[in-house]
Amino acid sequence: MRIDDVKPIASWSIAVFLLGCPMSVRAQDWHRTKEQLAKHGATVTVVYGGVFSELNGGVRPGDTYSGNLNLQLSIDGERLFGRSGLTMFADGLWIHGGQPSGLLGDAQGVSNLSAPSTITLYEAWLQYNVFDNRFSVLAGRYDLNAEFYHVQTAGLFLNSSFGIGPEFSGSGLEGPSVFPDTSIGVRLALKPAPNVVFRGAVLDGVPIDRPDGSIGAFKRGDGLLLVSEVALLNRTARGDQTGKVRFRIGRASGLAPYDDKVAVGAWYYTATFDDLNNVDSKGTPVQHQGSSGVYVLGDATLFRSKVDSRRRIAGFVESGFSDGRVNRFNRYLGVGVVASGPLATRPTDELGLALAIAHNGSGFLAHQRRVGVRVNGSETAVELTYLAQIANWLAVQPDFQFVIHPNTHPLARNGRALQLRFETTF
Repeated sequence: MRIDDVKPIASWSIAVFLLGCPMSVRAQDWHRTKEQLAKHGATVTVVYGGVFSELNGGVRPGDTYSGNLNLQLSIDGERLFGRSGLTMFADGLWIHGGQPSGLLGDAQGVSNLSAPSTITLYEAWLQYNVFDNRFSVLAGRYDLNAEFYHVQTAGLFLNSSFGIGPEFSGSGLEGPSVFPDTSIGVRLALKPAPNVVFRGAVLDGVPIDRPDGSIGAFKRGDGLLLVSEVALLNRTARGDQTGKVRFRIGRASGLAPYDDKVAVGAWYYTATFDDLNNVDSKGTPVQHQGSSGVYVLGDATLFRSKVDSRRRIAGFVESGFSDGRVNRFNRYLGVGVVASGPLATRPTDELGLALAIAHNGSGFLAHQRRVGVRVNGSETAVELTYLAQIANWLAVQPDFQFVIHPNTHPLARNGRALQLRFETTF
């Protein structure tokens, strides 16, 4: 799909919530309505993000546009029902437009906003915190990447691997419970000390929205996805005099961003998976019970201005490993650095440089050799990006990515993606 084909869609969608949504009220009336709803415990948020992509190299040159519209509702149980610790959340998602990686041909995904067009219920969960907010249980349709395998500094970048590594995002029968296809499950979290968090989740091994267009949960053969993580945080909680806020946990906790984080996680599928290379005497792929992986994350503040604490430099490292017999990518390494407030006059802007390397696993490489197909061992993406906070409701982000060996194909030209992303929040 070319950009000219989708411009009318983008223009119409933006006009919907600038001029007609919700209830055809003006922007100032909408904000007043939101404030009144929030006083009673209901927070409504409309978020629209879009990315214009111009692509060269890879499969073929071209340009495209992708957009996401999120309509989110969060309910504070204490304000609305008098039930302390209760939170309910729902997020409706409309994905539309083209897919940049369809033109560039890369495997990791140069745009974390892009996916096949659909309208879906992205998340819908209920969370209950007890023991002075030190224990949290969440149940429902849930994006595990909102809490697991999550690196604050890496969130600036557009390449999908900086959200969750390809060794995990490409696992399972149809992928784990992450954007854009989520599963139903239960997440438990425990905070025994102010800066220590233990998390564990049990989810359906296959997302609710199936590739064949059907909808289902916990069907026979799905298996379960088990995920666990322990995180050590350094959070100064500036502005909090009592320190109580530091014991909050879970989604919508209201916590200030951390300064430093170290986390270790592991995941396991209980289903049966085909070996990528080995077959039995009948030519049927050898079956393996289960698929697993581990990951390590590090995120640190390297420098902070004494004059303006918003101005700082942070760096991150993320590394993951999975079973190379059943997963194409079995190793991943991501590193990056982000300068917040690179210009003294723009303390909320961010400038970032990052590198993502996805390595093919032994099973995939052996299969390609067996069928006579040449491949490289890895795909590497280098990303340079700048986020400009134009207003409290609008951010604009030019982005450049250089992809070496797209999809690890030795004959594919190195790819270049020049993108412009924007996000509006109402």
